[in-house]
Amino acid sequence: MNIALIAGLCVILLGLIVGYNIMSQQRQRVESTKRQEMAKYIAVIDATEELIGNAHNLPYSGTLLVCLNQKILDALKTMHEIDKSDRSLPQRIADVQTQVDQIKQTYQNKESTSFRVPDSDREAISMLKLVKRLRAVIKAEHTKGRLQTQAFVAENARLEQMQMKINIENVLKRVNDAKIKGQMGTAQQLLKKALDVVSSKSDPYCQSVKDNLATMLDEVNAILNQDKMLKPKNDENKELDELFAPKKKW
Repeated sequence: MNIALIAGLCVILLGLIVGYNIMSQQRQRVESTKRQEMAKYIAVIDATEELIGNAHNLPYSGTLLVCLNQKILDALKTMHEIDKSDRSLPQRIADVQTQVDQIKQTYQNKESTSFRVPDSDREAISMLKLVKRLRAVIKAEHTKGRLQTQAFVAENARLEQMQMKINIENVLKRVNDAKIKGQMGTAQQLLKKALDVVSSKSDPYCQSVKDNLATMLDEVNAILNQDKMLKPKNDENKELDELFAPKKKW
């Protein structure tokens, strides 16, 4: 009888140990999943804050600033649902919500900064990469239903035009640098390529810069044609100089 009781107790104890291990492993899996989810949203917040930090480098509209801050707000709210024990999250949520409300009032009809022409090709490439990332964000937010279609279309068109402006203004800078160096052939090629790009666009910026590019190309073509006309005369003078040059005594 004692042996049966001991055996029963051992079975119960073994069952408790196995059950405890299963529950412990389940808890670990849940905690691991929670940490992974939290890490994912922290990465989203960090990347979005980096984009917001570039608002002094490019003109950000009120719509774009609200979209970016709302993305952070949504991430914080999801994090709070995942981990209710984090007491810092409610205050952060309240702070970002206040930020969103202030942006809606402050940047309703203005941009974060004025457009600045890139100083170099490297800076132009950096600016273009930033615009590309911003366009990807608003597209993703629109797909998730967090950005209305009308707002997305308008903001996407604004960013697309900014891409064009960065490219064209950088080309104009390169053209002026080439003219200063006397590289008129390079200036001519750059202007032709820029004109081909803007000619297919109908927005106000492209239409206005198109006339400027055409005028600059005419000026460069005139200089190149003048150089072509002078070159034969210079070659002829060179031949005459060689013909009437004092003969060398050997």
